[in-house]
Amino acid sequence: MEGLKRLKDSLYYSPKTRLMLDWSGMGLTDSYFDEMREKLAGAFEAMDRLEKGAIANPSEERMVGHYWLRNAEMAPDEKVAESIRDNLSHIQSFTKKIHGGELQNESGSRFKNIIVAGMGGSSLGTAFVYHTLPCRSRKMKLYFMDNTDPDGMDNIFDAVAAELDATMILIISKSGKTVETRNCMEEARVFYERHGLCFSKHAVSISERDNLLDAMAAEENWLDRFFLWDWVGGRTSVMSAVGLLPLSLVGVDTMALLQGAAECDQLTRSRSPRNNPAALMALSWYRCSGGRGKETMVVLPYKDSLELFAKHLQQLVMESLGKEHDLSGHVVHQGLTVIGNKGSSDQHSYVQQLVAGEDNYFVTFVEVLRDREGESPVLSDGSTSGAFLQAFLLGTKKALEAQGHRTMTITIPAVTPYYVGALIALFERAVGFYASLINVNAYDQPAVEQGKNAANGLIALRNAARKYLSDKSGQFMTAEEIAETLSARADEVFRLMLHLAVNDPQVIMREEKQLWESTFAFREDNLSYIETREGESPWGTLELYSKNG
Repeated sequence: MEGLKRLKDSLYYSPKTRLMLDWSGMGLTDSYFDEMREKLAGAFEAMDRLEKGAIANPSEERMVGHYWLRNAEMAPDEKVAESIRDNLSHIQSFTKKIHGGELQNESGSRFKNIIVAGMGGSSLGTAFVYHTLPCRSRKMKLYFMDNTDPDGMDNIFDAVAAELDATMILIISKSGKTVETRNCMEEARVFYERHGLCFSKHAVSISERDNLLDAMAAEENWLDRFFLWDWVGGRTSVMSAVGLLPLSLVGVDTMALLQGAAECDQLTRSRSPRNNPAALMALSWYRCSGGRGKETMVVLPYKDSLELFAKHLQQLVMESLGKEHDLSGHVVHQGLTVIGNKGSSDQHSYVQQLVAGEDNYFVTFVEVLRDREGESPVLSDGSTSGAFLQAFLLGTKKALEAQGHRTMTITIPAVTPYYVGALIALFERAVGFYASLINVNAYDQPAVEQGKNAANGLIALRNAARKYLSDKSGQFMTAEEIAETLSARADEVFRLMLHLAVNDPQVIMREEKQLWESTFAFREDNLSYIETREGESPWGTLELYSKNG
C-alpha cells in the first residue's frame, strides 16, 4: 500500500492527451515545492515573456519563438503568424507537387529519395522523428548527410547512385555559412555532375531569407527555396521547414506532430507545478543536481523506434544548458549531461554500472503502452514479448530504486506523430524552465562558435603549411621546422602534415622511428621513386624517394 500511496501522490496524468509522468522516484517533497516556489515563479514569468515575443536571447538580440511554430496564434504579431502559416502552406503545396508527379526529376519521373544535408539541429530532430515513426507507408526514402566526413558522404552517394536522377537534396543552413553543410553541398554538386545531372534541378534550400545560400539557390534556379526565421534555433527547429519539409515528403502526418506539440505546450503553461509535467521535470533535475549539473541524466526509452531520442536530447539539453556564464555574467560552468540508448538491450550493457556503481545520475524511463499494431502471440511462458519488455522496464526501475537511485517514468499510449510531437515539446519546455532555475541563457551557443572559429584558423594554417612546402619543393622538413617558420604550434602542424601526407598526392612523408621526427616535402619532378613498402606505416603506403643527381 505504501507504493500505491506514493504513486497517487506523485503521478501526473492528462486525460486529454493521456500523457503520464511518474515522479515518485525523484524525492520531491512538499517542503521542496515550498522552497522552490519563488524560483519557479520566475521561470514561469520568463517563459511567459518569451512566448509573448520578448528578447529571450540577449546575446544575439533576438526573440525565441519555436512555440509559435505549432500555434501561430501565439505569435506576438500578425506578420509573424502569417509567415508561419505561409511557410506551412508552402510545404504542403510542394509536397503535393512531388507526390502527385507535377514536379519531376530530369528524367521526367518522380523523385524517390531525399538527402538531408544539415548539421546538428538541421538534421538531428528530423532523423529522430523519421526513425521513430512506422516505415510501412513511407512515400520516399530519407538519407542524412550530417558531417563533413568523406567516407560518410560516399556511403550515401553509393546508396543513391542507381537512382540519383530520382534523388532530391535539401541543403539546410540557417545562416547560409555552415562550413560542413557547404562541403556536403559541393561534394553533392560534383557527384551529380559526374553522373551527367544538373545539381540545381535536384536541390532545395532551407535557410534565412537573402543569405548566401538563399541567393545561390535563387541565382541557380533550384527546385525551391524555404525560409527560416532568426527566432528559431537549430535544436528547436524540427517543427519548422527544417523538419516538416522532409518529414512531409516521406509521408509523416506532420499536422498530428504539430498538434501533439501544441497540446503538450498547453499542458506545460499551467502555473501549478504539480499540474505541469515540464515544471515537474525541471524541478526534478534541479533536485537531483542541486542546480549545478553534477548529475547525469540517463534516458532509457523501452522501444526500438525511440532509440535516437537520447541523441536528440543530447543536443537539446546539453547545447541549451552547457554554459560558462550565467545571465548575470558570473562564471558558473553549468550543464546537464545526457546519455542513453534503449531498453531492454541496455540492461546487458551499462545498466550494470547504474545499479551497482557510483550514485551520480538519475534515470528517465520512457514507456510505450502499445506493443504493436495487431495482436501479439502468446509465448511458451504464457506472456507476450511486449509483456516482457514492460517487465524489464519495471524490474530495472525497481532495482535502481532499491539502491537509492532516482527515477522518473514518462508514459505514452503509442508511438505516433502526435505523441512524438508531445515528447519533443515536453522536453523543450522542461529545458526552458530549468535554464531559468539556474539563471542561464538556454538559447545561445557561444562555445560552438569558438570551435568553428578555431577550425577556420586551422584550415588557414594547413593551407599556409602546404604553400610553404610547395615553395620549398623537394626539401624535406620536420613539422617543428615548418611550425617555427609559420610561428605556429608544432603539434598542430604535425597533425595537419600527417593528414596531408595521407590525402594529398603532392605531399610526401619520410617516416622516422620517432614519429614526430618524420619529415615532409612537396613532390617535385627531380624526385625519383625508389620503392613502396606496404603495411609498414599506419598512415598508408610508405613511398621512398631520393633526389636525382
